[in-house]
Amino acid sequence: MGRFKKVYNQGVINNAEIWVDTVTGINYLFLASGNVGGITPLLDENGKPIVTKQNEKKE
Repeated sequence: MGRFKKVYNQGVINNAEIWVDTVTGINYLFLASGNVGGITPLLDENGKPIVTKQNEKKE
């Protein structure tokens, strides 16, 4: 298993995915459309990264 685990996927051509860093627990949003894309950390209402605790991570 790699460091990042995909926990959510929506779409085919216009794709949105949420990835969790299994070391830090930080959640990332990856958006792709055709041959372009970008990734950014998901932030809460205070601007801090959303962190998935170890016991909340989906296996």
